[in-house]
Amino acid sequence: MSRDFLHLKIPPRALRATYSRREKDAKTRVRNCETRLLIFLLLSTIAASGCAPSTTSTVPNVYDTQQSVEQYISSGRYDADFARVVSDATAYLEARAKAVTRPAIVLDIDETSLSNWPAYKVNGWARIVNGACDIDRGPCGLREWQAMGSSKALKPTLDLDKRAKSLGVAVFFISGRPSNLQEATEKNLRDQGFEWDGVILYPPDTTFKSAVDFKAPERKKLADQGYTILLAMGDQQSDLTGGYAERTFKLPNPVYFLP
Repeated sequence: MSRDFLHLKIPPRALRATYSRREKDAKTRVRNCETRLLIFLLLSTIAASGCAPSTTSTVPNVYDTQQSVEQYISSGRYDADFARVVSDATAYLEARAKAVTRPAIVLDIDETSLSNWPAYKVNGWARIVNGACDIDRGPCGLREWQAMGSSKALKPTLDLDKRAKSLGVAVFFISGRPSNLQEATEKNLRDQGFEWDGVILYPPDTTFKSAVDFKAPERKKLADQGYTILLAMGDQQSDLTGGYAERTFKLPNPVYFLP
């Protein structure tokens, strides 16, 4: 290699340009690295904070759920929500009662007109249908509890019943209670101050896939008799679905669901 080549002089301007390009390239690489690091840290923070999509679901804790139900009912929030729905139903009743011929309303019984909460509470808010009822220590079978006739009236519904009767509106109860509880149910309703034109319970030796298949046809029978059903009210959607009522009013029920 020749000395001339080793001592080749690069013009200062070209040398500065070369250094400038290298400096820019280095800065660009640094910025890219910083950007990637920032993105990594951001994603790590999101994941650690629980904001990232979860691949697992949390199963509700039974004890915590029971406590939530207990708190909702005992705090007065359930009563307030219940009363709000019945107030809306009463307003509709009063607006329509004199506008139609043979007006009527249809009410469910359990958790609509009469409360079974003592039986559910002693069972840890579980629904135990059959068996004896020890209301002090549990367990308490629901049918035995209903046969005892100890259920208390849900006052907003009792007031709605009395208001309907004062306006000349017929009141019908349609309930999924078995027919062998007819006498006990009517006595319980009467003892609590209810008045009615009919109490229709679940017919014997029959099975329905849903309460809708039983209750909607019973409302149709009333309509076929010439009644105009102004409203139907219940704590289950299956109390209300199927037509044959001008309006439906769904009450809260934090404890159980019936199809």
